[in-house]
Amino acid sequence: MKKRAAKITRKTKETDITVKLNIDGNGEADIQTGIGFLDHMLTLFAKHGFFDLSVSAKGDLDVDIHHTNEDTGITIGSAFKKALGDKKGIKRFGESFVPMDGCLVRVVADISNRPSLHIHYKTKRNIEDMLANLTIGDSVKYSFVNLEQFAQAFLMNAGINMHIEILAFDKDLHHLIEAIFKAMGRALDEATQIDSRRKSIPSTKGRL
Repeated sequence: MKKRAAKITRKTKETDITVKLNIDGNGEADIQTGIGFLDHMLTLFAKHGFFDLSVSAKGDLDVDIHHTNEDTGITIGSAFKKALGDKKGIKRFGESFVPMDGCLVRVVADISNRPSLHIHYKTKRNIEDMLANLTIGDSVKYSFVNLEQFAQAFLMNAGINMHIEILAFDKDLHHLIEAIFKAMGRALDEATQIDSRRKSIPSTKGRL
C-alpha cells in the first residue's frame, strides 16, 4: 500500500505552521504550538488515532490564541486531505464513544469531501451557555469555543463531516474536551482504515 503521509507548511502574517502526518503510524506525536492545552489534546488525538503527527507552530500569541489555534486546525486538516489521496479503499465512516469520568461524548465521522461540524447537546440541562463561559488554564486559556474553532478549521480543510454529541457533562471542561479529542482520533482511525473487501472509492458517485 502506498504510504499515506503528508507534509504541509502554511505561513501567514499571523502564523507559521508546519505539520507532518502519517495516517498509518503508531500514535507518535511531537506537538509544539505554544498553546499547552492544545499540545496535550493533539498528543491524545494522535495516540488514540494511531497517527504519527508532528506540529511546529509559531503565532501571534501576544495577541491571543485564536490565530494559532485555528491555523493549526487548517494545516492539520490540509495534511489529512493530502495524505488520504483519492481515498480508494477506505472505510469512510467512523464512530467512537469516549467517557471521561462524568463526561461522555460520541463522535461520528464521514470522510465525504462535504465538510461540516455539528455539535449536539444530549443532556437534560441546557449546557451551551455554561460551556461558553468556562475556560481551562491560567496564563494561556482554552475554551469550548476554541475547540469548536479548531474542529471547524480542521474538518473544512480535511473534507470531513463530523457530529459531536455531548451525552453527559459534569462541569469539568478539561474532561469534556479531552473526551472529544480522543473520540475524534478513534473515529478517524476507523474511517481511514483500508477495507480489504473494497477495491474502489467508497461512494456510488465514483469519487469523494
